[in-house]
Amino acid sequence: MQYSNYLGEFLALATIHFLAVVAPGPDFAVTIRQSVRFGRGVGICTALGIGAGISVHVIYTLLGVGALMHTLPWLLTVAKIIGGAYILYLGISLLRSQPKTTLDVARHTDEPLVEQTLTKAFTTGFLTNATNPKATLFFLAIFTTLINTATPLGIQALYGAWMCFVNALWFVIVALFFSSHRVRVLFMRMGHWFERTMGVILILFAGRLILSM
Repeated sequence: MQYSNYLGEFLALATIHFLAVVAPGPDFAVTIRQSVRFGRGVGICTALGIGAGISVHVIYTLLGVGALMHTLPWLLTVAKIIGGAYILYLGISLLRSQPKTTLDVARHTDEPLVEQTLTKAFTTGFLTNATNPKATLFFLAIFTTLINTATPLGIQALYGAWMCFVNALWFVIVALFFSSHRVRVLFMRMGHWFERTMGVILILFAGRLILSM
């Protein structure tokens, strides 16, 4: 198999995917919130969960479910409802954030909160991406327009693995930046306003998804 035959296809897909990843969205908002509030470990686990969440979209696309959604609009509507509901839930949770005392700020920036386990952080990241219908639409678009139908399934799987890796790597970088002590101190001082802003952004995303149905 000549992998070089698929280099142009891969570069086109990788470029478009990277631009989509770095654009602010629910994944970005959740990673920042987790990193600022709970620390580096939780932020990184959330990022890894987001990267793993991409695998859900890759798998159903390779299995042909993506094409099925394209031909049966009601399936896509169900996906939008589920994704919109989860993003709305996250947004409302952040919107209810309460101000922290000076003592809270000092404690939270010195050590991560114990109430957020690494498993829960990974699950949060995973569900944020896996239930995001915008990711569903993105995969439907690129796998039907950029990838040739003659491209072997193994090559398409490698494309998917690359996208999982890039997603995880980008959000690990985001987590590392926003979990640094200086950045955390700055954000924790205005923490409730920051989290409420992230909540509004997520609610707007959810509203946009609902209105698009």
